[in-house]
Amino acid sequence: MRRTLVVAGAVVALAACSSSNANITGTSPLTAPTNLSYQLIPSGTPDAPVGIDLSWAPVTDPNVTNYAVYSSPTLGGTFNLRAQTTSPSFSDLGTPDAQYYVTSMASDGSQSAASNTITVDNTELLPSPAGLFAIALNQAVQLSWSSNARTANPSAFSYYRLYSTAYDLDNNLCDTTWVLEGTTVSEDFIASGLPNGQPRCFDVSAISADGHESTWPTPVASTPRVDARNVLLFASQDSVNKSGFSFDLPSTGALGQVLAGNRTDIDFRLDRHGDGTLWMVPVRTGTSVALFSTQAISDLTSIDLAPESGYSTSAIQAQVSFGYVFETTLPDGLHFAGLRITAVGPNYVIFDWSYQSDHGNPMLDVARQR
Repeated sequence: MRRTLVVAGAVVALAACSSSNANITGTSPLTAPTNLSYQLIPSGTPDAPVGIDLSWAPVTDPNVTNYAVYSSPTLGGTFNLRAQTTSPSFSDLGTPDAQYYVTSMASDGSQSAASNTITVDNTELLPSPAGLFAIALNQAVQLSWSSNARTANPSAFSYYRLYSTAYDLDNNLCDTTWVLEGTTVSEDFIASGLPNGQPRCFDVSAISADGHESTWPTPVASTPRVDARNVLLFASQDSVNKSGFSFDLPSTGALGQVLAGNRTDIDFRLDRHGDGTLWMVPVRTGTSVALFSTQAISDLTSIDLAPESGYSTSAIQAQVSFGYVFETTLPDGLHFAGLRITAVGPNYVIFDWSYQSDHGNPMLDVARQR
């Protein structure tokens, strides 16, 4: 027995198990439907669609009042009457049958010859997308992956579906309740509108032209975090009121604040040494800094996972294109922040920064394989 019928347009509901082959029974033949096609409805479970959408060219014969949809659960089997609809389309929810065809109907119950028969092709499954990668952004995560699924069979490829679910960072586990983030035809996608500091798992599937869904690759986890670009900070010797910076100000909860360098609740202060070099000095108790890499980095997003060691409360020189990671202890625990210097002037620096509001979470940018 099939589940309850879902029929597009005005319908006449039929028994799900009634069976009858289409025959011309009226006094004058009706025009048969043409160009019957189908599209599977992906479910999120690889190669297990939730149903099938059928569509065909509308019949202009004035004697046609509606259409009858027939299906067979097996190839070459008996076709059973699925439903009647006034629309040139039909959505059949549940596991799709193997074959379908459609007839035109008149008010006296007569039917046309059958349309073309469509066969659900189970060979159109595309390979799983490879190399899934994520970059954490402010209230968003940018996802990218290899083009292998598309290039394996370009004529069969249709689009990608992106999914996400909650991530347990401590146990490295993705939740089992996945939601659809969206679709795209390119090998990249930005999942936006995500809360900062809440870890999530992400995955992707490839959809074929007829709606078959591929298997998923290994999911990745990422945590959106606060960031900002082009922050200007002056040396305390020249402008003390604009020489301090706080990633997360404990007294107010404000993020990314340029403050006076003589305060004790800031993360660091910018000082100029006698030789003209500029140095970042950790200030707040519990704040320290580490050089992210001994070489220049191309962008703030190059700062991925916070280092496990190497932090110091000593001043560190601000150098153009170099990355730094701060760790700071707040009432709720340890937090990490990334910083990249984009410009160094005679008495100022300009930098980009990121901050992970999820305490204990070292992910400042890149995804983590779960």
